[in-house]
Amino acid sequence: MVALARTAGAAVTALSLIGLLSYIIIHNTKSRLKPRSRKAAVKKGVVAAIGNTPLIRIDSLSDATGCEILGKAEFLNPGGSVKDRVALKIIQEALECGALSPGGVVTEGSAGSTAISLATVAPAFGCSCHVVIPDDAAIEKSQILEALGATVERVRPVSITHKDHFVNIARRRAHEANELASKYQDLSEIDNNINQLNDTDAAFETNSSKYLTNCKGGFFADQFENLANFRAHHEGTGPEIWEQVGGKLDAFVAAAGTGGTVAGVSRYLKEKDSSIKCFLVDPPGSGLFNKVTRGVMYTREEAEGRRLKNPFDTITEGIGINRLTENFKLAVLDGAFRGSDKEAVEMSRYVLKNDGLFLGSSSAMNCVGAVRVAQQMGPGHTIITILCDSGMRHLSKFYNAEYLAQYGLTPSASGLEFLGISSGENFNEFQCICFLLLSTYSE
Repeated sequence: MVALARTAGAAVTALSLIGLLSYIIIHNTKSRLKPRSRKAAVKKGVVAAIGNTPLIRIDSLSDATGCEILGKAEFLNPGGSVKDRVALKIIQEALECGALSPGGVVTEGSAGSTAISLATVAPAFGCSCHVVIPDDAAIEKSQILEALGATVERVRPVSITHKDHFVNIARRRAHEANELASKYQDLSEIDNNINQLNDTDAAFETNSSKYLTNCKGGFFADQFENLANFRAHHEGTGPEIWEQVGGKLDAFVAAAGTGGTVAGVSRYLKEKDSSIKCFLVDPPGSGLFNKVTRGVMYTREEAEGRRLKNPFDTITEGIGINRLTENFKLAVLDGAFRGSDKEAVEMSRYVLKNDGLFLGSSSAMNCVGAVRVAQQMGPGHTIITILCDSGMRHLSKFYNAEYLAQYGLTPSASGLEFLGISSGENFNEFQCICFLLLSTYSE
């Protein structure tokens, strides 16, 4: 009887264990099949989607150079470019300090990307956007701005010292909006006095008539000199890069327009690890290469009195400048490289064909810079650059065959031979030595 009881008890225990295991298996299976809650992935509004962009390994360039070349995919921001970070920071700080009021108009002079970002972000804060853009910028940028509801004022390109430079006009538009807002405190006052506008009011009416009915003042974003630009990258882009690579990187390279990106990221990375090398890549016509490498912002043509009428002899948009901005002054750089328009065009087609990356002109120039850094440092290093925007807003110029042909920039390379890397071959020690020798005797 005892033996029988023991046998029965063992059987009950076994059945209990089997039952428990069955429950666990079924429960786990249901848990896997049950859709997970997506509450954690939901972000509130367009503003929350700005930043935290991924790092993308650019396989073709990495394999060709023997380095890990990573691009910060800023074209994945909701406004389509790295400038979303700047637009958000500028508007937030302006609202916090009272320089901008909800219902006000944000004005800016921009070649395109910052303007598009401001037009994307401003409505989220109840503001409007007035953009002054040079008329030689790609037409699709104006079209995007108008579709976003911004008022677009296209003007001829002139020197920054000219009162009608697009940046200076944008500054005036903000001043005009403030004068209008102070004179007419509410909608009824505007309606009653619409026929008594003075010359200043009339000028603003001509360029921004829709703001006459609800103007709450203007704010000039001033992306070139406003240090909110620098802070956006020093507090955002730089820390993101550092975290994404776990602090394991050797170099950072980017071109500069306002200088905010290269300054903010370079300074942050240097603060974390002073051994990280930071470089500028500069397009034709810009004086920043000379400033970084020689300490004086000039070119040989300028020194010889043969400066061209338009100093920005480049088809790349948004990068290259012949003055020092407050943002660029904060950059911490170890050197600079020249990049040509031809190299940028060829690079854009190369990474599109080999990596599926459809990049804008400044992004392509940054990739040129990344390869130059890899050539200088040699294989085995991790190099990061910025993929500022996509090619979608560069169709009429940078990706227009007829336009490129006019300037002798029709792409023809089959590989990376335009940067001295033989097709189908990885970058080797001999090529590295040759490049270093050539760099020594180049400008």
